[in-house]
Amino acid sequence: MKVLVVGGGGREHALVWKLKQSPRVAEVYCAPGNAGIAQIAHCVDIKADDVTALLTFAWEKRIDLTVVGPEAPLSAGIVDVFNDHDMAIFGPSKKAAEIEGSKAFAKDLMQKYAIPTAAYGVFTEIEPALRFIDELAANGPSGAGCPCVVKADGLAAGKGVIVAADVEEAKDAVRSMLEGNAFGDAGRRVVIEEYLEGEEVSILAFTDGDHVIPMVSAQDHKRIFDGDQGPNTGGMGAYSPAPVYTEELAREVEKTVLLPTVQAMKAEGRPYCGVLYAGLMITAQGPKVLEYNARFGDPETQPVLMRMQTDLVDVIESILEKRLSQQSVDWRSDATVCVVMAAGGYPGDIEKGKAIAGLGDALPSVEVFHAGTASKENHIVTAGGRVLGVTAMGPTIREAIDLAYQQVQRIHFDGAQYRKDIGRRALERL
Repeated sequence: MKVLVVGGGGREHALVWKLKQSPRVAEVYCAPGNAGIAQIAHCVDIKADDVTALLTFAWEKRIDLTVVGPEAPLSAGIVDVFNDHDMAIFGPSKKAAEIEGSKAFAKDLMQKYAIPTAAYGVFTEIEPALRFIDELAANGPSGAGCPCVVKADGLAAGKGVIVAADVEEAKDAVRSMLEGNAFGDAGRRVVIEEYLEGEEVSILAFTDGDHVIPMVSAQDHKRIFDGDQGPNTGGMGAYSPAPVYTEELAREVEKTVLLPTVQAMKAEGRPYCGVLYAGLMITAQGPKVLEYNARFGDPETQPVLMRMQTDLVDVIESILEKRLSQQSVDWRSDATVCVVMAAGGYPGDIEKGKAIAGLGDALPSVEVFHAGTASKENHIVTAGGRVLGVTAMGPTIREAIDLAYQQVQRIHFDGAQYRKDIGRRALERL
């Protein structure tokens, strides 16, 4: 079997790594890939959102299965195009991917089908948005509803969410999106939500449009600095499992979130097949949905796939053939931790072209997944904001954390930054 993975980040490196373990896979291609992926697969110089070129390549190479990593090609309709040409591809259709492509659509869907989420409003004009922020503040505890959350409606690479500490910061966020073009087209419409107190958890699930198999839990670390300080990023690390996510909560989320979401999408004429990601807040009132993603999360995929024992190709085929109910998925009991090493300046203006040392010195039970890397004059150099995802597995979360940071200490590049507290919440609970 020939497999094509679309994308070039840490998630795609993890997908290629996992797919290559299948005895059924003979060759793996990745478009565009990165320097790490190039060591284990054939990288192809095609951008992830160039749907026409990807289709042509898959047709000419007689690719048996295409697996889509990032959200942009899904929102552009790559699955529909491949299906129209009878090419097997894993991911939701363009209409189904709108669950991530439009936060307003997702919020309206949850409200219509009584899926638990935060109170919200959707706005394209500034004055009504500002009044809504004042209403949230007035109706909050002791007349102080902020912090509240301001989100760009469209795709913003994980950075279009601002948690405002007070009313003025919330209003400034609205102005920067609707007037200042802070996130381009993605911010021409904004979603304003009440702030939810609790602990976040990421739940990814396989679904064939009717049935759901949840994956093991993970917790992402969005903020750039330790202690969840600083601006949001695409993710500075993740670990699995998340102790906050008990078996009881898992049953509740499957019953009140995952299955109802899949059923709602089917009822709306948007059957959802692929990986459904639910970002949850575990509140005192129970789990509530913060957001959906229409694909594997990044960096959650790295620790989650390290724990997956079942052949990923088998699971994907069971979804494409609508027989997920007959498929089982097994997981290792070990814990896994991913620490992201980012470029200097991230998540703002980043430094590229910095030589990376220490990549050939991996400890046992550690995988160094490349994200923003490139090859230059026989050296691997930085080429993006998130550069590497150092991912370790151990019998306990503490051992996995220690192993991941031991590996991080062996890798060097100018300006490298990373959080020192990945997994902290897990240790506090344990």
